[in-house]
Amino acid sequence: MSIEQADAYLKIDCRRVTEMLCRFLRVEIGRAGYEKAVLGLSGGLDSGVAATLCARALGPENVLAVAMPYKTSSEETRRDSRTMIEWLGVRSIDLPIADQVDAYFARAGEASRLRVANKCARERMAVLYDQSAAFGGLVIGTSNKSEILLGYGTQFGDTASAINPIGGLYKTQLRRLAAHLELPESIRSKTPTADLWVGQTDEGELGFSYADADRLMALMVDLRWRREELLRAGFSAELIERVSTLIRRNRYKRRMPRIAKIV
Repeated sequence: MSIEQADAYLKIDCRRVTEMLCRFLRVEIGRAGYEKAVLGLSGGLDSGVAATLCARALGPENVLAVAMPYKTSSEETRRDSRTMIEWLGVRSIDLPIADQVDAYFARAGEASRLRVANKCARERMAVLYDQSAAFGGLVIGTSNKSEILLGYGTQFGDTASAINPIGGLYKTQLRRLAAHLELPESIRSKTPTADLWVGQTDEGELGFSYADADRLMALMVDLRWRREELLRAGFSAELIERVSTLIRRNRYKRRMPRIAKIV
C-alpha cells in the first residue's frame, strides 16, 4: 500500500467531468423551474470553476456573479474577481457588505475575528438569496469536497446553496479541472484563502496542506482504509488524527438539522 494509490484515485477525466457537471447544472436548475444561476464570485479557484461551469452550461447571460467584499478584503481578491467576470462575460453586481456587518457589531459589541468572518459569510449568503429572487436564478454552491469533509466553512454561510456542482471534487481535483477549463493563471496559482482577514490562508488555519489531506481522505473516506493501513502508507499519526477529528466533529454541517423523534 502506498500514497501513490491516492494520487491515482485523485486523477480525473477532466473533459468527462466537465460534461457531467454542465449537464447536472442544466438538469437540476431546469427541474426546479429555473434557467439562471446566481453565485458569489470571490476571485478564488472554487468560485471561478463553479462560475465557468455555469457559464458553459447556461450561457454567460444567464449567470449573475456577485462580488461582496468586506473592508478587510484584499485588493488581490477584488482584482481577481473582476478578472473572472471579464473573462467569462457573465453578468455581475458589486455589493460590499461592510455597512451591514459593521452596523450589527456596533450594536452587538466587540467580536473576535472568527465571529466577524462567520457573520460576513452569512451576510453574503443572505445577499445571494436576495439576488436569486431579483435575478430569477438558483444559488449555486462553491464549496469543494475537501472543505465539506473538514468542516472548513460557515454553516448557513458559504456552505449554503440550492445546488453545488463542485462539492464532489477534492481541492486537488478542482485544480486539475481549473487547468482544463483554462482559467486565468492568476486564479489557478493563487494561495487558497477565504480572505477572512489580512494574511489569512486556508492551509495556515487548517495546519496542513490540501494535497496531503486530499490523499489521506481519498484513502480513508472513499476507499475506507483502516488507520493501520494509512500509517503503513506513510501518513503521520498526527495528520490522521487531526483530519479524522475534523471530519467527525463537523458531521453536523454536512446534513440537514437533526429533528428529535417523539415516539
